[in-house]
Amino acid sequence: MGIIKTSKLIFDYIRRDEEENIEEIKRAIDGVSLDIKAGQFVAILGHNGSGKSTFAKQLDGILLPTEGTVWIQGMDTSVEENLWEVRKKTGMVFQNPDNQIIGNIVEEDVGFGPENQGVPTAEIWKRVDESLESVGMAAFRLKSPNKLSGGQKQRVAIAGVMAMRPQCIVLDEPTAMLDPNGRKEVVKTVRELNRKEGITVLLITHYMEEVIDADRVIVMDKGKVVMDGNPKEIFSRVEELKSFRLDVPSVTELAYELKKNGVELPDGILTLEELMENLLPKFAERFPGTVTLWNGVRDGN
Repeated sequence: MGIIKTSKLIFDYIRRDEEENIEEIKRAIDGVSLDIKAGQFVAILGHNGSGKSTFAKQLDGILLPTEGTVWIQGMDTSVEENLWEVRKKTGMVFQNPDNQIIGNIVEEDVGFGPENQGVPTAEIWKRVDESLESVGMAAFRLKSPNKLSGGQKQRVAIAGVMAMRPQCIVLDEPTAMLDPNGRKEVVKTVRELNRKEGITVLLITHYMEEVIDADRVIVMDKGKVVMDGNPKEIFSRVEELKSFRLDVPSVTELAYELKKNGVELPDGILTLEELMENLLPKFAERFPGTVTLWNGVRDGN
């Protein structure tokens, strides 16, 4: 069993009237069975209403299954006695960092979580130092969060989760409210934590460029898992992704259109470098300077 496992998971949102009679049942998750290994970077994609955010809330016990089971390191989230340990193992980072930053200064906010866990004071400050360093925010430790940019606030939120020493971090559209630079900051931070610290990461997003380095991509639609594979496998299926109202990375889209128009290219091209490596040999004989020009652009000359 992986660090996260779900079996036939179902969750229904139930609306009741004033007399507690059921008015409406909306199925948000419909029979999801997944097994996620420790240390993986997993991206979950889906359009609005696909169930991906509801799924995220299942992993921290914020929502509990209507049917089926969720295990975090073998602990059933529906067992009330397990919830404290489940929440120590799994940290959540939400879309709006202002919803989870409560300290007057950065270091106080980062230390809030471990303090509530009963961690000794000396250990709390050690964790604050390490967590701020790991997200590149050590220089801002005495700043007010209100003075930070959106990307910096989100990195502080991640540091606050890191200080609680989780084995898994679930990020629910953490870059949705950020500008392009802020998005890059946050995604870079998360990737480094995954690679250097070995932390399992579940990134829920609708920005395709954020997932090209993931170990695994899961696509949800109408509460079901409809695609599951590595990025190259998933983005090779352009028309299928579009049928689920999703885009593909811009470079992948360009390569796909070129291939439709007769250019021989492999499926699932994810980066500009990969595209150029496949295109350059086709132009090198006819335009000898092409390779030199591209090398200069790539190297910043």
